[in-house]
Amino acid sequence: MDIEAFALVNGAKWARLHALAHQRRLSGADADELLRLYQEASADLSLLRSLEPESTLSSSLSATLAQARTRFTGARSNFTEDLARFFVIALPAALYRIRWLTLWCGLAFCLIAAAYAAWIGTSPEALRALGSDAQVRRYVDEDFIDYYSENPAASFAGLVWTNNAWIAAQAVALGITGFWVPMILVANAQGVGVAAGVFAATGKLDVFFSYILPHGLMELTAVFVASAAGLRIFWAAVAPGPYRRSQAIAAEGRSLVTVALGLVLVLLVSGVVEGFVTPSGLPVWAKITIGAGVLAGYWFYVLRYGGAAHRAGARGDLDGGDAGYAEISA
Repeated sequence: MDIEAFALVNGAKWARLHALAHQRRLSGADADELLRLYQEASADLSLLRSLEPESTLSSSLSATLAQARTRFTGARSNFTEDLARFFVIALPAALYRIRWLTLWCGLAFCLIAAAYAAWIGTSPEALRALGSDAQVRRYVDEDFIDYYSENPAASFAGLVWTNNAWIAAQAVALGITGFWVPMILVANAQGVGVAAGVFAATGKLDVFFSYILPHGLMELTAVFVASAAGLRIFWAAVAPGPYRRSQAIAAEGRSLVTVALGLVLVLLVSGVVEGFVTPSGLPVWAKITIGAGVLAGYWFYVLRYGGAAHRAGARGDLDGGDAGYAEISA
C-alpha cells in the first residue's frame, strides 16, 4: 500500500478529528462526529502500524486519537483545578480528621520530654553519665548553638527539610506496624528532653528554648501530625468497622498519603525558619513570635478550611470512581 496516497485520502478526516479533539465546546452533532471519526481513525492507525509501526505518521495519528479519547471519556478537571481542590479541600480535610489524635501525640511527646528533662536536670549522676563536665559545658556553650549556624542558611534549611520530611513519611508509611509511631515519638521526645535537661542543669534553660521554639513549634507539630496519620492506618487494620480490612486500610492510606504530601510543604516552611530565623540576630521574642505565627497559621488553615471541607463530606480520600469503589465516610 502507498502510505503517502493513504495519508492524502484520509488526511482531511484526521485533521477534522484533531480540530474537534481540541475544540473548547462540542455540540451534540460535533460529539457524534468526534466519536465516528475516532472509530475510523483507529482502524486507519491499526493499518498504518501493520505496515510502518514506527513512522512519524503513526505517532502523529496516535497522539490525535489520544486527545480525542480524552475528550469523549470526560476528563473532569485541569491541573489548576486539581491543585486548588487539593489545597482547599483534600489536604485540610485530611488534617482536620486527625486533629485530636495530633494533639494527643503532642501531649504524650511533651510528657515524655518533660520526664527526661526533669531526670537529667535534677540528677547529677544522670548528667555525669552523658559526659564529663567539660563535654557538657562545650555542648551547652558551643555545639548546640553552632549546629544552627555552622552551615550556610539555605543549605542547612534544605538539609533539615529533607531529613524531617523523610521522618514524617516513615511515620505515615510504617504506622501500620503499630510500633513505629511510638518509637519515633519516644526517640524524639528523649532527644529533646535530654537536651533540655542538660541546659536546665547548667542554668541555661532559657537559651535552649530561645533556639528550639522558633522552628520547633511547627517542626514538632508536623511530627505529631505524621504520627497521628500513621496511627490512623494502624487502627484501620485493627478495627476496620463495617468494611473489609483491606478496604479500610486502603481508604486510610490514600487519605493519609495526602497528609504526607502536605507535610512536605509544612516542613519546608519549618526548615526555612530553622535555617534563617533561629540562628539570626533577631531578638528572642521576635524569633519566637515568628515561630508561633507559623504554628497559628497552620491551625487556622486546618480548623477554618479543614472544618468546612469535613462538614461538606470531604476526608482527603480520592473520589469513589478513582478509588475503585465507594468512598468510606469519615
